[in-house]
Amino acid sequence: MRQRTNILFGALASSLAVALSGCMVGPNYARPQVEQPAAFKSQAATQPAPPISAQWWRPFNDPQLDQLIATANESNQTLRQAVATLDQARALTRVAASFQVPTVTADPSYTRTRTSANRPSVTTGAPSGKAANFNTWQIPFDLTYEIDVWGRVRRSVESSAAHTAATADDVGVVRLTVATEVAVDYYMLRSLDSQDQILQETVAAFTEQVRVVSAQLKNGLVGPIDLYQAQAQLEATQAQWRDVQRARADVEHALAILCGKPAPTFSVAANPLLEAAPPAVPVGLPGQLLTRRPDVAEAEQNVVSFNAQVGVATAELYPTFTLTGTAGFESASLSHLLDWKSKMFAIGPSISVPLFEGGRLRANLDAVKAQYQQAVAAYVNQVLIAYGDVEDALTDLHALTDEVARMRAAVKASQDYVRTARVQYKQGLVTYLIVIDAERTLLTNQLTLSQDLNQQMAASIHVIKALGGGWDPDASK
Repeated sequence: MRQRTNILFGALASSLAVALSGCMVGPNYARPQVEQPAAFKSQAATQPAPPISAQWWRPFNDPQLDQLIATANESNQTLRQAVATLDQARALTRVAASFQVPTVTADPSYTRTRTSANRPSVTTGAPSGKAANFNTWQIPFDLTYEIDVWGRVRRSVESSAAHTAATADDVGVVRLTVATEVAVDYYMLRSLDSQDQILQETVAAFTEQVRVVSAQLKNGLVGPIDLYQAQAQLEATQAQWRDVQRARADVEHALAILCGKPAPTFSVAANPLLEAAPPAVPVGLPGQLLTRRPDVAEAEQNVVSFNAQVGVATAELYPTFTLTGTAGFESASLSHLLDWKSKMFAIGPSISVPLFEGGRLRANLDAVKAQYQQAVAAYVNQVLIAYGDVEDALTDLHALTDEVARMRAAVKASQDYVRTARVQYKQGLVTYLIVIDAERTLLTNQLTLSQDLNQQMAASIHVIKALGGGWDPDASK
């Protein structure tokens, strides 16, 4: 018996030595390989660029936008939910880390026992013929500790910490998404304000035109068809104006939700988007997306987490070494419970060896490895999406910048067209249809320019979002 005990303690000591040496089964993490382009195709010249400011919206120089994003960062409910999820993940990481130290519990108890008078005697086997009453007071301290020989606990902590880091990155994703959606909706609102202004001025002009044509009809200078055309143009423009007002209200309601405010009490002052130009954005190198974008960082941390889970599942195949013990006081009377003679203790190691599990542990390891491969594929795909997002945003920004310049020229030409058509109509050189065509062309080009300005600003915001938006991981941790 003594020899078996010595062997057991020898094995325990060896295992503890291995654990202290830092042995961990399972693969150590290595970042999956992803092809990195030398430059962005849609970028004129790629130069190393400084990180975008975490407050990337400041270069737009719009105090109202600054206030809206500040309100959203404080009150957006999706962002609050993400932060609460991060708090939960951090707490669970502390739970996982707690298994690296022994668990000690105190279990005080009191028992009063009465034995039967007919119980058999331990010496004769005959009934003792006498009942007995006695008390048992105990204050035991129980210890349980898994000796982490194969790194199962440490891999669990590694996996949980990586999951927490991924959750922190997700907060960055939500924060960036909310801020960019606020900015896009805000410039949409301003674009609708400019369209509202254009249509309001146009309706006023068309109303005056109907009045003039009506007077001309009474004096026999024009036929009724000119009046019908002027009235039809006025009514159609008023309907278009009403639709713009409806669209503005809907966008304002969407902004209210993003800012965490009730739509009925939320409003944004009108601020027409007339002469806006997006700020220059340092694009940098494609490889910088791996550190700039929070969604890429989140995907990588998921890979780290599942890589550690492979180590956890591998460790399940090996023996588990556990140290358990009890120490404390036990006495028949409360007055002598804490006497030194009342002390008691028991300690002993145990080994649990998986002998036959019906293939369950191997199957679990295969399942975790498959999850790891899924995470790797998701990470690589997220990097490819990031490259595609930047190319799309740069292409849109370049194209829309050119469109805005051409539409400005088109509006100027349309204004000349209207001015000339009205003069020639008064001189009787052209019909009223030419005036209507000129006015419709000017209105269409003015509205198109307003919409293109909005799309140009949105494309600039999407470039910033695609590049990671100056997201600072330390701000979420």
